[in-house]
Amino acid sequence: MNAPTPATTRPAPISDPLARALRQLGSGFNLPEVQALYAPLLAEQPRDGTVTHGDLHYGPHERHRLDVCAPERPGPHPVLVWLHGGGFIRGSRVQRANVGWWGAREGWVTVLPDYRLAPQSGWPSGPEDVVAVWRWLQEHAARFGGDPARIVLAGESAGAAHVAAATLMRRFQPHDWHIAGAALMSGPYNARLEGLARAQFGVATPDPRNEAYFGTDPAAWDAASIVDHVDAAPFPLWIGTAERDLLQMQVQAGELFARLVSRHGYQPALCRLAEHNHFSGGFSLGTTDTSLAGPLAAFVRHCTGSHQAVAPASMWKSAPVTQLDSSEAR
Repeated sequence: MNAPTPATTRPAPISDPLARALRQLGSGFNLPEVQALYAPLLAEQPRDGTVTHGDLHYGPHERHRLDVCAPERPGPHPVLVWLHGGGFIRGSRVQRANVGWWGAREGWVTVLPDYRLAPQSGWPSGPEDVVAVWRWLQEHAARFGGDPARIVLAGESAGAAHVAAATLMRRFQPHDWHIAGAALMSGPYNARLEGLARAQFGVATPDPRNEAYFGTDPAAWDAASIVDHVDAAPFPLWIGTAERDLLQMQVQAGELFARLVSRHGYQPALCRLAEHNHFSGGFSLGTTDTSLAGPLAAFVRHCTGSHQAVAPASMWKSAPVTQLDSSEAR
């Protein structure tokens, strides 16, 4: 059995003004308001000590692009891959540039991929793209100072669902598959449950998000329900939710945790972000709100045997962006 992950990761307390603002926003679809709330904090995010390599191809599709944000100091460094959210139908790596700078300053080569979106690309395009990024890193991580043997795959919302499918379902994994760990923040892991419990979850019918990706056939929901198809051997895993997360995400995180522990021999770390909602955790990374950054960084260090970054916190300043010829890194 794998080395145990920390049983519980306790976030740092969130500041009172930020907590009050998030409390007022509540638990609905409040992405624009959350983005505006964190914009001043993100404007001050430190970027020194990092270098970004932008717009690299990892596959043939127009969405198969990624950015790499790496520490300036020599490697080899652990690799953190972060998949953005967007309800399977929208989203971009550019919206999570803050995660790249944060991860690089923690001492990790941080990879931000785009992936194919519904309705043009349905299930199982998400886990297929996660594996494509992993394959690309096996060949190219060392160019950026990364260690391909120490990869942690992470995602939020739909990105968490894609990471969960790729890591927990062996059907997607090549014979040489290996990862150091995975982190899942506020993801949906049971397509059948979301389809059958729309009224309880307050999900619209028709559902523009799930039906675009999983389709309208309940049999297809069954095949795509990750909780029912776990067959990967235990590995270090972190599962996070937010106090004001969308109800269906809270239920499915609990269900996934229970299934993994009771049926499959996993011992995932479990984290609940006080005061946060579905969107705020991702925006907090790299800011003075360390409620997600603290436990997530501790988990990545646990998985990869790395140490806390020595780069001191400093005022914001720009870091170089390197545009590579995409043909060099295909």
